[in-house]
Amino acid sequence: MLRVLGSAFSKFAKRYLPDALIFAILLTLLTFVLGMIVQQKSPMDMIRYMGDGFWSLLSFAMQMCLVLMTGHILAQTKPMAAILKAIAKAANTPFKAVTLACVVMIITSYLNWGFGLIFTSLLAIEIAKNMKGKGLHYPLLVASAYSGFLVWHAGLSASAPLLVNTKGHFLEKTIGLVPVSQTIFAPIGYLPVIVLLVTLPFIMAGMHPKKEEVVEVDPAVFTEAKKAPKKNWSEMTPAEKMEYSPVLSVIIGIIGLVYILYYFFVKKGSLDLNIVNFIFLMLGILLHGTPKNFINAAIEAGKTVWAIVVQFPFYAGIMGMMINSGLAATIANWFASFSTARTLPLFTYWSAGLINLFVPSGGGQWSVQGPIMIEAAQKIGASVPKVIMGVAWGDAWTNMIQPFWALPLLSVAKLDIRDIMGYCAMALIWSGIVTSLLILIL
Repeated sequence: MLRVLGSAFSKFAKRYLPDALIFAILLTLLTFVLGMIVQQKSPMDMIRYMGDGFWSLLSFAMQMCLVLMTGHILAQTKPMAAILKAIAKAANTPFKAVTLACVVMIITSYLNWGFGLIFTSLLAIEIAKNMKGKGLHYPLLVASAYSGFLVWHAGLSASAPLLVNTKGHFLEKTIGLVPVSQTIFAPIGYLPVIVLLVTLPFIMAGMHPKKEEVVEVDPAVFTEAKKAPKKNWSEMTPAEKMEYSPVLSVIIGIIGLVYILYYFFVKKGSLDLNIVNFIFLMLGILLHGTPKNFINAAIEAGKTVWAIVVQFPFYAGIMGMMINSGLAATIANWFASFSTARTLPLFTYWSAGLINLFVPSGGGQWSVQGPIMIEAAQKIGASVPKVIMGVAWGDAWTNMIQPFWALPLLSVAKLDIRDIMGYCAMALIWSGIVTSLLILIL
């Protein structure tokens, strides 16, 4: 049954799903029309909302680019490369390959979503190398890797839960600081992660097609950029010696590590996106050994962020229309209007999944939906931490059919969004059932 459903969804996606940029443009047009119909705004109003919002996420977009780049840089270090090869050896059958990719993504994206995306995509390449000629369906392998991304917003790099635990956040006067012990480290945070870790890999593996339908990896995926031959030390210019000397990397890396210790143990700072990026950046500098190695890794990592750079402004424009037209508030208020204290976190989850299609940014979505749902929670006596996690889980949930965050992984894997999205739809259905039940019960 899983194989039949996976095949059907995959065929549908390949035929009807457009490129991710086209998807963003179509969402822009849909939001534009809905704003006029539902909110009774004029065309000029919607144009103004889009234009005013177009550059509103530049700071957040920079954080997202750094998450992806630092994660990619760290994954390219020799220690991490050795870990990738060692893990990939465990995948000696198609079943093991697909389940392993999903498990690793769940674990790594829980630790840091950017690192998880890149590390697991590189692991998928290593697995594909080992399994070449052994009947592994490469699109499903990559889809399975991406499916584990479902847990990121309940993990250590979660946007909304970390934001509400940061001094000065925009809702601090309303709800104060909400510790992570009440969000990502509470049952509503970790129990869905555990259930998905145990079940989702088998759901994905169950969709593996028959031998005659298998599409194996294209050998072009394994092509690596040619490295310039390294000169002898005596032949290097003073500038080149600085580039290839580990001294500068060690000095700046030690300074960075000292600051990290100061931040956590003296300053008592909390885990947020900035400190996560700082840690990954400094580890990358240290583990690459020389500035030149780090620079080369950074150039390669830069290829994974182009989609964010180009498409994030469009989603910021969509967000501008959603917020300023009142459309996002209308959606959130509609769900809140028939909620009780018990059901509000569940309806928050469903509405967050819908809004995420238009605003695929954890922090951006929280700024849109958070104030509305928090106000509703306080009015009817619902749990504020559970509502926060409802937004978080909903934001991660529909990423399975929102191609934006799959783009970095696809860039590394050299696949098209159409190749994996049909299989990801099954991950959406299963995780929706699991998470909905747990949010309602807990």
